[in-house]
Amino acid sequence: MLKEVRTRYAPSPTGYMHIGNLRSAIFEYLAARAKGGKFILRIEDTDQARLVEGAVDVIYNTLAAIGITHDEGPDVGGDYGPYVQSERKHLYLPYALELVEKGHAYHCFCKKDRLDALREEAQSAGKQFKYDRHCLNLSSEEVQEKLASGNEFVIRQLMPDTGTTTYYDEVFGNLTFDNSTLEDQILIKSDGFPTYNFANVIDDHTMNITHILRGSEYLSSTPKFVHLYNAFGWDIPTFVHLPLVVKSDGSKISKRNGDAMFQDMIDAGYLPEAILNYTVLLGWSPGDEREFFTLQELEQVFDIKGISKSPSTLDYNKLKWMNGEYIRKLDLEGFTRIAAPWIKDGIGNLELDYGKIAAMIQKRTNLLGDIPDSVSFLKEINSIDPELYNHKKMQCDPLAALDLLPEAYKTLEAITEWEHNAIYDTLSAKALELGIKNGKIMWPVRVALTSRPVTPGGAIEIAEILGKKETLDRINIAIKQLEELNG
Repeated sequence: MLKEVRTRYAPSPTGYMHIGNLRSAIFEYLAARAKGGKFILRIEDTDQARLVEGAVDVIYNTLAAIGITHDEGPDVGGDYGPYVQSERKHLYLPYALELVEKGHAYHCFCKKDRLDALREEAQSAGKQFKYDRHCLNLSSEEVQEKLASGNEFVIRQLMPDTGTTTYYDEVFGNLTFDNSTLEDQILIKSDGFPTYNFANVIDDHTMNITHILRGSEYLSSTPKFVHLYNAFGWDIPTFVHLPLVVKSDGSKISKRNGDAMFQDMIDAGYLPEAILNYTVLLGWSPGDEREFFTLQELEQVFDIKGISKSPSTLDYNKLKWMNGEYIRKLDLEGFTRIAAPWIKDGIGNLELDYGKIAAMIQKRTNLLGDIPDSVSFLKEINSIDPELYNHKKMQCDPLAALDLLPEAYKTLEAITEWEHNAIYDTLSAKALELGIKNGKIMWPVRVALTSRPVTPGGAIEIAEILGKKETLDRINIAIKQLEELNG
């Protein structure tokens, strides 16, 4: 009978989540869901010095934002808790002492000064630092005496220093490492907390985790995990190492450097659905050319076999394009709702029709963060650069604008019901009367209303949003400026 697939996302609460961490969570979630398994959230807070207040809430909120739910975790419970490592502290020392009894680990009482000196010596000689096993051959009596005297200690795993270690990874295949590179890693630190590597193995085993998905930076350290599993006589889980996500210059994305944080992306105006969709394609392919997936669709098609070995480059241009596609898929009501705060940021407290503004900008918006600047002309405009009236295709220039804007003013002033069709029909009728194309009168009106060469809407849309009084006021100001320019 096949075992139930159980995966876990085990972040450290040390700040915001970057795109690499998020991708791990997504892949771990999908690997479980695709097989009808369980996805577990575990908080790894053994590195007490790096904990950030509120970071656990960031983890919950980020997963919720992209629609990921966990079957077990600190907030929902489960049969294998606690799901916070600091609350499991009492579990680790007995396992470490079991390894001591079996001869796979030993107490180490070396002081920091001695270890620092050894490290400096190795560095000066251009060698990799390895603990010299100074405490390995202490007798049991000597160990007990030091413990009874209250000497600080750590527990180190006794690693093989000859031969090789081979393990199988679902992405990279069989991997072999020389055991001479392995150091006697610390399992229990002097503060009583387990190290990351040790706690990982104990927790994964006791929580029945079957598949471990993590970044390929752990490829070379996985032999340490393998030796721990073997020392206990436990089954080794399935390893799935994910390709790195790198920046455009090829450097690794880092939480410590504040790179590509999920919250920063949200704050910039990317939609959670677009971030999810884009992130899952960083190092994974469905096997065809399809690019757009909902989370529910990914749960059906995700396969570990689609994960690539090669690093993936975080391409903000591609992400922005995909985000724009998601924005355009929204119905107007939905887009108006999410765009409203950004529109308000651009126009302040002006009481304009947000639905009409949203309708004007939706097709031209790729990033919500671009909205405030794109609509800020609705709030106010500065003096108009006369060069903006020059438009070869529209056969317009400042002199032509000076002739046409008074005509536009008079015809618009006569409108009794200020709405899109009435504005368009009135200006079109004036163009016909003057024997010119519509664009020749529309262009100077748009410039007068916006003072911009490029706007998210045309003269008619903008005039309708601004309202009759503001439209006429702006055209009048533009006429006066042109008159002053032309003496």
